[in-house]
Amino acid sequence: MEPRRPVVFVVFDGIKMLDVAGPAEVFAEANRFGARYALSYASPSGEPVVTSVGLRLPVDGPAADVAEADTVVVSGGDELVTRAVPADLTEAVRLLHSRTRRLVSICTGSFVLAGAGVLDGRRATTHWRHAELLARSYRDVQVQPDALFVEDDGVITSAGVSAGIDLALALVEDDHGVELARNVARNLVVFMQRPGGQSQFSAPLEVRPPRTPALRSAVDLVAAQPALPHTADSLAALIGVSPRHLARLFHAEMGTTPAKFVERIRIDHAKALLDSGCGVAETARAAGFGSSESMRRTFVARLGVSPSGYRARFATTRRADEDDAAAGAR
Repeated sequence: MEPRRPVVFVVFDGIKMLDVAGPAEVFAEANRFGARYALSYASPSGEPVVTSVGLRLPVDGPAADVAEADTVVVSGGDELVTRAVPADLTEAVRLLHSRTRRLVSICTGSFVLAGAGVLDGRRATTHWRHAELLARSYRDVQVQPDALFVEDDGVITSAGVSAGIDLALALVEDDHGVELARNVARNLVVFMQRPGGQSQFSAPLEVRPPRTPALRSAVDLVAAQPALPHTADSLAALIGVSPRHLARLFHAEMGTTPAKFVERIRIDHAKALLDSGCGVAETARAAGFGSSESMRRTFVARLGVSPSGYRARFATTRRADEDDAAAGAR
């Protein structure tokens, strides 16, 4: 008989409910197909917690009482990125790390692992919105902002919220094989492997005005007119500096290269146009890609999804046949 696999969820006040419920449902569903995951919930104090949706969540006891676990899951919460991670929470994670085969974080739960020192020298990810903060706050962590989940020597971190479901499915597949995991995915009506990385979900680039007035004029021009044929040479000529000096300015104030900045602005502009219902060819011209094929290559390389695939996922919650029916009714 399959041995029991204890899975312990470390919870705390303000924990994101879907970060707990999503992975827990994957493990529970796997049990219907022959797995033997034993789910339990622990808080640092052993007291019940209140989740992000206001639901009071009972626990099985304090984290210190967990003698051994196959998997420990640390979910996220909004306050983990606005204030210091509570010391009792990081201490609980340190303790459990030594008592489990694999330690997992969902979304901003990575900040708990980082605060506990578990991610030092390791690769990790988190919600796309907070990846830069994680990298800035914990210099020893190698943050991979586009990944849906990252495994590094028994420590596994996932991207934001629903990516915890993707990660839990991957863990089930590791434990029981692809067929059982596929059955779980089918029953829960989710992807076995979500197409693309989390960059496809990210908000437009928030451009901080550069301190240098000349650089600001170049940045403003790219943001306002991404369709122009911007190059390092043309931008350098615009502000009266050499291309090499322009590159130094971009690196110092924007943390990137001129070419990468232009590409990111064009991607953001294209995403906005596709969101509004524009066609791929029209979007490619308006965003400065020149051709649909050039835009497709950039989208696949940077977002892991084609422009048409992106539009199908994000333009509307309605299915195409529903849109057609609505148009016919009008």
